[in-house]
Amino acid sequence: MPAVHKIIEKMRSQPRGIRYEEAVKVLNYYGYTLIRKGGTSHRIFKNTRGDVFVLKDDSPMKISYITEILAMIDGE
Repeated sequence: MPAVHKIIEKMRSQPRGIRYEEAVKVLNYYGYTLIRKGGTSHRIFKNTRGDVFVLKDDSPMKISYITEILAMIDGE
């Protein structure tokens, strides 16, 4: 099983312990690339369809960011 799938499983079972780097790996896997930094702590990611995802550079990440990533993965 690829490392990204293990991170996603961890996001579902332990959303409070996810690091920024792990979230970026998942976003990159799903086609999001860093397009710019917004201020001192926020990073803006965009995919080829034009969808934008804003992520705060913080470890551990807040659960709200994790649930947004999981909703994006699940297609909601």
